Amino acid sequence: MTGLTAELVVEGRVPQAPALAPNGQLLCYVLAPISRIGDHLDTALWLADIEGDGEWHRVTADTATESRPRWSADSRTLYFLSDRAERGTPQLHRFTPADGVVIAVTGWRAGIIDHLPLADPSLVALLAEDEPTEEDTRRAQDRDDAIVVGESEPRARLRLLDLRAGQVTTPSVFGDRHVVELRQRPDGGPLAVLTQASADKDYGPRTGQLHLFDLATGTAEDLGPVEVEAQSLAWWPAEDGWHLGYIALTPPVLHAGTAVFDLAISSRVRRNRTANLPMCPTELRQTDAAPLVVFADGLNTTLARLDPDGSTPLSQHPGRLDSLTTNPAGTTIAALTGTRYQPTNIHIGPPVGPLRKVTDTRPELDGITFGTQQPLAYRAVDGLELDGLLVLPVGKSASDGPFPLVTIVHGGPYDRYADQLQLFSFYGARAQWLATDGYAVFLPNPRGGQGHGHEFAASVAGRVGREEWTDILTGIDLLIDQGIADPDRLGIAGGSHGGFMAAWAIGQTNRFRAALVDAGITDWGMLAATGEYGQLDGALGGSIGWEGIGPHPHDALSPISFSSRIRTPVLILHGAEDTNVPLGQAVYFHRALRHFGAVHEFVIYPREGHSIRERNHQLDILRRTRAWFERWLQP
Repeated sequence: MTGLTAELVVEGRVPQAPALAPNGQLLCYVLAPISRIGDHLDTALWLADIEGDGEWHRVTADTATESRPRWSADSRTLYFLSDRAERGTPQLHRFTPADGVVIAVTGWRAGIIDHLPLADPSLVALLAEDEPTEEDTRRAQDRDDAIVVGESEPRARLRLLDLRAGQVTTPSVFGDRHVVELRQRPDGGPLAVLTQASADKDYGPRTGQLHLFDLATGTAEDLGPVEVEAQSLAWWPAEDGWHLGYIALTPPVLHAGTAVFDLAISSRVRRNRTANLPMCPTELRQTDAAPLVVFADGLNTTLARLDPDGSTPLSQHPGRLDSLTTNPAGTTIAALTGTRYQPTNIHIGPPVGPLRKVTDTRPELDGITFGTQQPLAYRAVDGLELDGLLVLPVGKSASDGPFPLVTIVHGGPYDRYADQLQLFSFYGARAQWLATDGYAVFLPNPRGGQGHGHEFAASVAGRVGREEWTDILTGIDLLIDQGIADPDRLGIAGGSHGGFMAAWAIGQTNRFRAALVDAGITDWGMLAATGEYGQLDGALGGSIGWEGIGPHPHDALSPISFSSRIRTPVLILHGAEDTNVPLGQAVYFHRALRHFGAVHEFVIYPREGHSIRERNHQLDILRRTRAWFERWLQP
């Protein structure tokens, strides 16, 4: 029997973006490597006749980044993006399964961002930035390229590709707004268009608006503003006419649980259709009738139908259910899902279940023994119901404890651990990777996360590190009381917001023998000032530096403020090109720890952003993580 190695963790391929044809028979997906070698991620499209022989065939043999498969309304043509002609510049291609021919149908010099085949088989809607002018090209060559913020910022615009003429036109609509998403009405009517004032991730998500675009007249109608971070458009018919729905943050704060919003087109009345539910909608999928909704539901997932009187549960699924795709009738779905001990694959079936697995993209993991994973349910100090996961060391049971325990906090904080195989997080430590080295691993879902409704998520806004920290500590104490965790061999780790929690924890207590801070926030004021999400992060930290003379509320919630207290050895990992949590957060923390003489190691990964993608860097993180905890937690 082969044991789990670092190479097995990072060298596999995973399915992404399943696309079910309208006929419910053909299914396509993207196969992507977990790690990248070189400057580009080489992906591939695979296709099968699910109702026929079920055999998978690769659509193209080119070395390219291929993505966003979409079917034509008649199921005869598959459209997708590929940069095989010029790496880094995707163009729209079409594939005809009947003859196996792939043809590039655009040569847009700026590249294509997204596309939507329309009911008219001769038209495809495109999202693309403006092509560079001759002046743009000259200035770039001469390095006369000063950036004036707010002027000539890149924006995706709506384009229409006429396949008969081979021409791309740009309707004069939406002014200078950035187009985010498109969805055509099921009867072939107008396009619903979601725009923002800017592509900037701080400003743009707070400026969303909905529009209708009439393909016949080329005119647009404004439907008004939408809630923050709106996405996942879907149409459906009702007794009072057409409705348009989307998922967005619940007002009024900038950190909140998501909700499904329902806009009646005729009356312009908008409603929150999922208010007060103890679940969080993650995807809204259009059908010819009532749309389907995917809900994060604790450690698991519920699939429901959005009926006039509310959401009607159709099926429940262990762990996560992601990237839902459906036929127009809503009678067949496909999605990404897995189990506690099996990696994510594509499953297909009726929305009421059960779903059958139709891909096996990681057969090399067959025969690997993983640590026993079990759900945890417990109550916070204030009585709030919480959940999480416990992964035991490989080959051990709870009665074999106590074990060294590493607590890994998830990012977000609006995210969650679901009851699925815990092996593939890009944020440093992976639970099963540590379980193979003799550790018990605690994966908590403290308040602020996804899966327990709006109030649960919104409760940490301006209070990060407060109750969510005691939620985590209560879970650790429970595992100590149960004889599973050794109180003298505790470690804590996390990435992004989880990295914040790890840095926060060691400034509040000396109970931990070792910590890992991966792409973590150490100063909320600096994050609001320099991170790409700006004021959305400011809502978590509770204030922004421009709000007057300090000290500010975010100072009391920033790990940097408590760095003089830290006695726990810390491993700091950070991508050099991270724009979400900029490298300066780690540099600041490193300088503070060095100033106070705290034991730490600081590792920077060149070319990497918020997630570590390159193969050798991923291998380094796996090995360095184990070595760090072995150094401090093993006897």
